[in-house]
Amino acid sequence: MQFIYLGTNAFEKSRVQNKKKGEKIMMKKTGFTLAEVLITLGIIGVVAAMTMPTLINQTNGAQYKAAYKKALSAISQGVTLNVALDDISFADNGAANILPGRMNVVNNTTTRNYPITGTNAPSGNGTSGNTSLFFNDSSMFEFVTGDVECKLESPCYGFIDVNGSKGPNKMVESADNPTDVYPVVYYDQTILPHSETARQVLYNK
Repeated sequence: MQFIYLGTNAFEKSRVQNKKKGEKIMMKKTGFTLAEVLITLGIIGVVAAMTMPTLINQTNGAQYKAAYKKALSAISQGVTLNVALDDISFADNGAANILPGRMNVVNNTTTRNYPITGTNAPSGNGTSGNTSLFFNDSSMFEFVTGDVECKLESPCYGFIDVNGSKGPNKMVESADNPTDVYPVVYYDQTILPHSETARQVLYNK
């Protein structure tokens, strides 16, 4: 058998050529075509379009819930302060006479100029005979102007709009999708949610 010696240069040349071919193959594998990029962006766009509304609703719902808790707490503190200073609660006088002197009320009106929608919502704009107190944090508390002597055995009713005239101005109907308007019952030194849904929004984590 006869062996042919090709020499060191021939083997080196072959090795270099194979190395370059391998590098070319690797370079081809690490790149993306324009079609692949466009398809990927399209998929991302579809996913974003599907999830963004849910994320926005969840964010708004969390804000409404936090503002609702804050508004209830502020009104409760207002009447508690009035009891401490004047010994007068909702059982002795109406909210229209107590709260303006103990809270930062920026507008006190009987003609709310925007409608509330949803189940059990008051019809139209400001209902005749109601008072709407707008506070400096943009929340609003509406109740029957003539309601006085609000006691446990004969409570009074109203609602809180956590962001005032700003939309959606819809009475809460689902604890999973909180909105900005909540019915309340108040008496003595207490103000509480006045629907099962409002209670769920307040107490559920």
